[in-house]
Formats: sequence, structure tokens, C-alpha cells
Amino acid sequence: MASFQKSIAEYKKQLEKGAIQEAYRGLMEYMMGLKTHFMKKYPDYVESGSLYYGYMDMTYFSIFPKSIKDRKLKIPIVFLHEEFRFEVWLSGVNRRVQDEYWKLIKDSKWNKYKLVSQEGPLVDSILEHIVVDNPDFSDLDGLTRQIEKGTLKFIQDVENFLSTH
Repeated sequence: MASFQKSIAEYKKQLEKGAIQEAYRGLMEYMMGLKTHFMKKYPDYVESGSLYYGYMDMTYFSIFPKSIKDRKLKIPIVFLHEEFRFEVWLSGVNRRVQDEYWKLIKDSKWNKYKLVSQEGPLVDSILEHIVVDNPDFSDLDGLTRQIEKGTLKFIQDVENFLSTH
């Protein structure tokens, strides 16, 4: 791993080119637009939370379908910067809730989606699912449709599981 000073020098060099700022600004504007899309189309799902911008590792916002929210769960829609993909997650509102539902899913042997190990202090999800890998940002409407379709399917599958367990 490069020293901090070498990393900063490279960071400065890349910033001088200007592409990183333009791409990051565009990505954040897209994520805000995606959140707005969900707010308008699914007003019962979105609360007035803010977009989490992250540290160029992940950017996300959460939606709260009633059946999920009533169980103290949420559905983050996440862009992972390094992996360069959109995922949808099932998360608890706190660690206790997260551990409870993780155990329920593990014990049921339901394996439709990736069950995330709960080892370590910074586990943000119970289930994760890739909805768009290597997204095409030249067609933002098409990208939004892909994310929406994958997210709604994930929510439906989670709701179906929870209704029987």
C-alpha cells in the first residue's frame, strides 16, 4: 500500500484533471434523482432521510415498505464505488434487529439472496443482492428501470419470506 503522502499526491494529480469531480458530482446527482424517483412513485416507501454520500466507498439511501418497516427493517439501495455496481440490501434499524433476522434467515436455510456474515463491528446488511453490475450511465432512465425492477423483486421476495416465518 502506498504511503499516505504518495496517495495524496496521486489524488491531487487526478483532481487537477477534473474528471473525478465531474463523475462524482454526476453520480451524486443521479443518486438524488433515483431517491426522488422512488419518493414520487412509491411515496409510502421513502422517508425524509438524507442520502449517505460515504467516503467514495458506498453511497445509498433507504426505503421502508410498510411490511418491512413494521419489523424494524429497511431496504438500502446502494452504489458500491470500487465494485462499480448497484445493490439492494435488507438491513435492520439496529444491531439487535439485524442479528435477530439474520438468525431467522440462516436457520430457515432460505438462500435466495446472499446472507452476509455478521462477524465484525461494521456489518451494514443482512442480505445483499446485485441489481446492476457495471451500470451504463449513458441511459439513466434505463438504469433507473433496472434498479427499480430489481429492488421491487427483492422486496417482494423478502416480504413473502417474512410472511411465512
